This record gives sequence, C-alpha cells and structure tokens, in this order.
Amino acid sequence: MDILKYFSKYSIRRYNFFLVLNSVIISIIGIMLIGSAKSNLISKQMQGLIIGFAAMIIISLIDYHFILKFYWLEYIVAVTLLIAVYFFGDKGGGAARWFVLFGIRFQPSEIVKILLILFYSQYIMKHKDTLNTFRIIISCVMLIIPPFILIFKQPDLSTSIMILIIFAVLMFLGGLSYKVIMVTLAISVPAIIVLLNMILTPGQNIVNDYQQKRILAWIQPEKYASTEAYQQLNSITAIGSGQLYGKGLNNNIIGSVKNGNFISEAQTDFIFAIAGEELGFVGCCAIIILLFLIVVQCIWIAVRADDLAGRLIAGGMAGFIGFQTFINIGVTTMILPNTGLTLPFVSYGLTSLVTMFIGMGVVLNVRLQAKNSLL
Repeated sequence: MDILKYFSKYSIRRYNFFLVLNSVIISIIGIMLIGSAKSNLISKQMQGLIIGFAAMIIISLIDYHFILKFYWLEYIVAVTLLIAVYFFGDKGGGAARWFVLFGIRFQPSEIVKILLILFYSQYIMKHKDTLNTFRIIISCVMLIIPPFILIFKQPDLSTSIMILIIFAVLMFLGGLSYKVIMVTLAISVPAIIVLLNMILTPGQNIVNDYQQKRILAWIQPEKYASTEAYQQLNSITAIGSGQLYGKGLNNNIIGSVKNGNFISEAQTDFIFAIAGEELGFVGCCAIIILLFLIVVQCIWIAVRADDLAGRLIAGGMAGFIGFQTFINIGVTTMILPNTGLTLPFVSYGLTSLVTMFIGMGVVLNVRLQAKNSLL
C-alpha cells in the first residue's frame, strides 16, 4: 500500500512521452546504422536499448530529491571509478578507459558525466545564495579537478573537455555572475590560445603525440591525408557521396566508403559518416532534428522545474547532449579536430547508451515532480 501511495502522487499528464519516443526512435536509427557498419554488434546494442529503456522507466519514477540526498556519495563513486579504471582498467588501444566485467566492456567515464551532473545540481542548489563568493567558486573548481585529471590521464582528452563543458553549463545555469563569467573569459581565452600554441610546438609534453598530430591534421589536412587526417577526409567523402537520399542501408555498392573499409571503427565515433552515405542529407537531417528535439525537451523541462536542482539536472543533460552532438558531427565534417566523442544515442556502446537513458530517466522525474504547470 505504501508503494502504491508513493506512485500515486505522479500525474500521467506530466509524463513526457514525447521525450521517451524521441529517445527510442533515435536509438533504433543508431542500431540500424551500427548493423550496417558491423552487423555482429546489433544484438549487443539492442540489449543496451532494452536495459537502458527499463532503467529510464524505473528511474523516472524515483523522486530525484531522494537521489540527490546522496550527492556526496555520487561524487565519491565517480572519483573512485576513475581511480580504479586508471590503475586496473583494460588498456585496449593504449588507453585505460574500460573495465571488463562478465565479458562486457564498461566505460566509467560515461557514468561519471551523469554522476557529476547530479552532484553539482545538489551542491550548487545548497550554495545558491553564496554561489558567487570566492570560497564557493573555488570549491566548485577544486571538486571538478580530480575527475578531469583522472580522465585526462587515461588518456581521454575529448571526454575531459566534455566534463569541463558540463561543469561550465551547470555553473552558468546555477546563477554564476556575469562579472565572474566575463573575467573568466578574459583570462581563459588568451590562456587557451597560448596553450594551443604550446601544444603545437615540437617536443611539447602537454598532450600525447597522437593528440598533437590530430590537431595538426585538422590545420593541415593535405599534409596528413594518408595518416591522421585519413579518417576525417574519408568521412567527408562518405557524407557527400550520399547526396539527398543516400545509397541505402546495408548496400553492396563497390564504391561505398564504408564497404571499402576506409573508415575504421565507423560504428562509434564516425557513425554520422555512415548515416550520410547510406541515408543521405535527409537521414542526417532526421538525426539532427531528433537530437535537437531531445535537447529542446530537456530545456523545456528545466524551465518548468520546481527548484534549482531540477533545472540543473534537465539543463545539464541538455548541455551534455547538445554539445557532444555538435562536437561529434563537427569532427565527422572536419569542422573540429578529431576528438573521439560518440554521437549520443546513435554510436555503438552499451555504457554510453544505457547512461543516456539513465539521464533521461532523471529528467523525466524532474518533469513528474513539477507542479507549476501541466502544459
């Protein structure tokens, strides 16, 4: 009876079925593209969809205020996972980013993104009246440093940058003063320019050699056309060759970039190239629109949230999905250097897919808790 009473406080009218539908549709499109890129991975990604969908529904019915009560535990778990994977992780491809549990590769940094959104949502809300004081700003910065360094040292520069982007989004939404933001930009922009110049200097030891070469390949693609720029140049070719409607999923066209294996591991970072070649401009637009609608729905829920923590959770997920989508598509179209970030809901990866659905589950509960509007 107590359980029924607990669930009875939710109004079905507040349940955002449109967000659920968008998340499932974009994931199904991802499964079809993954199957075209590497057919033996379909079953695993489908398992991820089923597990993620179930987790989303269950979590959506748990009061997010209850989840946020354990915000320090969530932070400790995030840092502990990153320490564990740093020392004991599977060093596949030269990077310690994964655990192998029961034959399944598990990437802690994906879970950490959600845990940090939850942690900072509660931490910022608890200090909302003093957020712009020196002590609280410094404490927020100091708390993001451990996960950032641990991910950077894996090495995983792209995910460590995403962690900083999520942190910046949450601080902005939390009410960080525009004066602080302007001072930060005035310092950070020149610092980033100087840092980039240092990274491009021969013999530097700030980033790994392969990371430096990726940046150089972005600046001078013709010089690295057969090496570091190879993936991105072939990605552009694949997207362009799809024209308006694409060549069709699972096609056997000899001139296909995918069929010629000119893009390695296309099911992950370069899945958008497969979409461009096989679904064409129309398919690419459909993917972008679906992801855009998910971001808009998260923002819509954030605006209607009952408290600051709810706004930060929904807004943080919107920033997470929006920026990671922009970076991934920017890489496949060579607007940005090759970073190695996946396309949310679409790229292959059980940890990534399940994590996205977990995040959506918490966002859905933020909407369920909102009492200011049924619209």
